[in-house]
Amino acid sequence: MPMLRLSLFITLLCVVSLVSAGDDLVVRGQYLAQVGNCASCHTAKGGKSYAGGHRLGSPFGTFITPNITPAPNTGIGRWSADDLWEALHNGRRPDGQRLYPACPYPSFTRARREDVDAIYAYLQSVPAVEQELPDHRLGSLASRRSLLAVWQALFFTPGTYEANPQHDAVWNRGAYLVEGLGHCMACHAERNRFGATRSGQNIAGDYVQGWYAPSFFSSREAGLQTWSQEKSAALLQHGKAGDAAVLGPMADIVYDSLQHLSDDDIHAMVSYLRSLPDTDIEPRRRPLRLSQARVDTMLDVGRQVYDRSCKDCHGRQGRGTEAAAALAGNRTVLMADPTNLVNTIRYGGYPPSTEGNPRPFGMPPFNDLSDAEIAAVATYIRQSWGNDAAPVATSHVRQDN
Repeated sequence: MPMLRLSLFITLLCVVSLVSAGDDLVVRGQYLAQVGNCASCHTAKGGKSYAGGHRLGSPFGTFITPNITPAPNTGIGRWSADDLWEALHNGRRPDGQRLYPACPYPSFTRARREDVDAIYAYLQSVPAVEQELPDHRLGSLASRRSLLAVWQALFFTPGTYEANPQHDAVWNRGAYLVEGLGHCMACHAERNRFGATRSGQNIAGDYVQGWYAPSFFSSREAGLQTWSQEKSAALLQHGKAGDAAVLGPMADIVYDSLQHLSDDDIHAMVSYLRSLPDTDIEPRRRPLRLSQARVDTMLDVGRQVYDRSCKDCHGRQGRGTEAAAALAGNRTVLMADPTNLVNTIRYGGYPPSTEGNPRPFGMPPFNDLSDAEIAAVATYIRQSWGNDAAPVATSHVRQDN
C-alpha cells in the first residue's frame, strides 16, 4: 500500500510538471507572438483575434491575411509544429505552396526553432474561429503563385540567426529581435520593384499605409545613433521620449507590440539600432525644383495658415508646448521626404497610450485645408525658425500621388 501511494504521488508530480512546462511554453509563445506583432496583421478591424481577414494593401494588390487560430477547417488547427516552422523558416505551406512575402518570412526565417515552437503552442491555445475569408485581390501577374518559386530563388535565403562573435550577448539579442521576430526591416527598408527588401548599410526606408517608414541608417531619419540609450528605449517602449513621439502606423506597433516587451529586450534592440552606421540616405522622392517667386508665395500663404491653425499650440516660434511638439529642429519636419509631415497635417494623430505615456496629447486633423494650403504651411514650417528643408510641392501633397 505505501508503495502504491508513492507511485501515485510520483505520477501526480510528473503530470503537474508536464502541465507547468506546457503552460510556461504557452506564456513564452504569447510573449514572442507580441514581439512579432502577429495579432496586428492577423486580426481584422472589429474581428476576432488571430482569425484573419485584415486587408493588407500593396503595389501588387490587396492581400487578405489568413486565419491562424486552431480552427481545423479554416485555420491552422491541423498544422503541426513542423508545419509552422516550414512556413516561417522556408516560406511554404503544409500543402507545399509557397507563401507570398506579404508574410514577412524573409525576416522570420531567422527565428530559432524553439521560439517558433513556443509561438505554435500559444496559437494552438487561442480560441478557434471558423470563418471563410475572401481570396487575395491581386493583379494578374502577382496572382500566379507559381512565380513565387522564381521570387524565392532570387530574393530569399532561409537561415536562422547566428550570433556575431564580435558583439556581446545584449547586442546579439537586439539584432535577433530587430532582424528576426520583430521584422523591423520589413517596413523600414526599401523594397525593390518585385517586393523584396533591399540589404545594405545605406538603404532608405519604405512606404507603409501611405506613411514613410524612415531608415534606421540615418540619424536624420529614424536612426538612433545620436540618441541616448534611455531616450531611445523610451520612444520604442512608450511611444514618447521628451519632445519626440510616434504617430501613424508606428503608433500601432508600439501599442500592440513594443510596449509589451521586457525592459531587457527593448534595451537590447536599442543597443543594436544605435550601433548601425549613420549614413546619408538618398531620398525616395526627390523634391521638385520651384522658382523662388513660387516659394515666396507659398511662404506667405503658409504663414497665414500657420497663424490661423497652428500657432496656438506650436507657438509663434515653433518651440511647442507640453501638448504640442516643437517644430523648430524637428526631425520629421526636416526629413528630405515630407510625407509624414504632410500626413500629420492632413490626418492628425495620437501617440499610443502606454504605461509611460498614459494620456497622450494628440493633433487634430486639418483635412479642410486644400492641397495647396497643406503644401504652403508645410513649406513654411520647413523653412522657419532655423529650419532649412526643401519646399513641398502641391503635387507631393495630392492624395492620388
